[in-house]
Amino acid sequence: MNTGRFKFATNFIGIFIVVSFITRIVLLVMTYDQADTGIIELLKVFFIGMFYDFVAVSYYLIPFIIYLILIPRKIFNSVIHKIVSLLIYFAVIYSVVFNGFSEYFFWEEFGKRFNFIAVDYLVYTHEVVHNILESYPIPLLVGIILVITGFIFFYNHKKTTFHCDAFNCDMPFSKRLKIGSIYLALPLLFFIFLDKQTLTENCPNKFDQELAKNGFYSLFSAFRHNELEYDEFYKTLDETSVFKRLRMLLKRESTTFKTNDIHDITRVVKNDGPAHRYNIVLIMVESLSAEYMGVFGDKRGLTPHLDELAKRSLFFNNLYATGTRTVRGMEAVTLSLPPTPGRSIVKRPDCQNMNSAGFVFGKLGYESKFIYAGHGYFDNMNYFFSNNGFEVVDRFDFKDDEVTFSNVWGVCDEDLLNKVSKEADKSYAKEKPFFSFVMTTSNHRPYTYPDGKIDIPSHTGRNGGVKYTDYAIDKFLKEASKKPWFDNTLFVIVADHNGGSAGKTALPVWRYRIPLFIYAPKLIEPKVVSKLASQVDIVPTLLGIIGQSYEAKFYGDDILKEDHQERAFIGNYQKLGLFRNNTLTVLSPDKSVQNYKVKKQTLYRVEYTEEKPSEADVKDTVTYYQSASYLYKHNLLREKLR
Repeated sequence: MNTGRFKFATNFIGIFIVVSFITRIVLLVMTYDQADTGIIELLKVFFIGMFYDFVAVSYYLIPFIIYLILIPRKIFNSVIHKIVSLLIYFAVIYSVVFNGFSEYFFWEEFGKRFNFIAVDYLVYTHEVVHNILESYPIPLLVGIILVITGFIFFYNHKKTTFHCDAFNCDMPFSKRLKIGSIYLALPLLFFIFLDKQTLTENCPNKFDQELAKNGFYSLFSAFRHNELEYDEFYKTLDETSVFKRLRMLLKRESTTFKTNDIHDITRVVKNDGPAHRYNIVLIMVESLSAEYMGVFGDKRGLTPHLDELAKRSLFFNNLYATGTRTVRGMEAVTLSLPPTPGRSIVKRPDCQNMNSAGFVFGKLGYESKFIYAGHGYFDNMNYFFSNNGFEVVDRFDFKDDEVTFSNVWGVCDEDLLNKVSKEADKSYAKEKPFFSFVMTTSNHRPYTYPDGKIDIPSHTGRNGGVKYTDYAIDKFLKEASKKPWFDNTLFVIVADHNGGSAGKTALPVWRYRIPLFIYAPKLIEPKVVSKLASQVDIVPTLLGIIGQSYEAKFYGDDILKEDHQERAFIGNYQKLGLFRNNTLTVLSPDKSVQNYKVKKQTLYRVEYTEEKPSEADVKDTVTYYQSASYLYKHNLLREKLR
């Protein structure tokens, strides 16, 4: 059949499949030791992968096919159009090669194909573009991509253009429509019958599942599915029984429920003893996984000051992050809520007036501030905090003489913590106790910081970012010790999330382990607390230490109380996990439940055996996550503003 002008599309399909195949091989080599490389499993990876490559290219070609159908013959056969067509042909090849390189670096960072993180990066182009420019040798990479694109272009263009019937053809509109409709029918059928990349679930190994995906298709899927309705995608139980069970799970000796309405989880928490008005400086450190710290067993010496601080603090060594993004850590700490599926509540447009720590401390007379090194519009942080009981201090509030070093993510940690000290001075001058929620950024790619501070040169990797943050926090605490508010202040240091999210299982428990310090040399005796806990427990624990009674819709509780329920919530946008008693129960968006018994956990890995989940594990896991999603969806986590 004479396909004429559609040879452009046919040829491009071949190029797309080949480049995707090579990309898959490169990613496999990068994680060869963690993927299942048996013959059968690799065949699954590549056959399923090729299918999704074809699905992806069918979507990719939609606008081009429509263009080929509609453009009149006279214009199509003109010299100018030939030149334009070749330029477009070169550009689309370039985009495919560029995507291959992008996937390499994304995989290096996250161990996954494009997902919600990539979607977010496309939204916040300023930070992301500058982060890339500061992190990678862009001119060199662009040059390499151009050379590869040029080779592919010149190798293929003769078959596609001047030496075939792609140009100078007399294909009538009816024939163009017939052929074009075949091309367009495929993506339509895929869209209707192939909602998600479910075929990849045939690969038990999580790395194999990611390898079998296609980056373009994963990105498209992430755009479509970044909001997940719990009831539609996850296992559910009867709503009434869920909330009755939730009350049982949240019941503590020192708490009572405010009402008998089962959907109202407001608890009145009575803390015994004298109530204090201790200041709180909560420093949330970017990507400070346990795996980087000597106190957990790391031998690289990246956190000498924090390792020493652990001996002088109330140090929690069995705490877990709820997610893999900064906003998840913020959500867990401020709302004391398990991670709901899809994007974090912080990033959702309807996230105001939540029953947050900002409002709770505000009712106790505190000045609550969110202090951020960068521009808080990123990830919707400014909107979330300013509408949930916090005053926002971000990059725009730093005077020129307050900034000694900055990169695209914000000022360096030293400058940030100096600002924290100044804001504390302001509150102290007004005789107001303060709760400062501080977010650092230096331990983030491109890992740049002032020269001469530590023995690792700037811009050489995460190790330097970790060690510089360790240095900056130590410097801050030493300078704060000279302040009049120091003796009456709790300094809380915790990570926002782990330093990476890749693992052989959907939720690699060891990667979610993070440190928590509560340092107050005049107020708290040093002690190591090894109870299993979650980020959702941090604020209830702080309120317990200061002895303040309060009302809140929190899922967390005081870790230091004897009746603290040891469990941790962990998730990754789609998978929702409950970890307790060395057992991880995972809810997946196909309504399935998996259960993993932890046989051995070290600083860098965990060994599981998959087991049938107990009825209690299933019910409790579903109860926590189904109820949290229900309460958010029905606006039952709102603050009742007076």
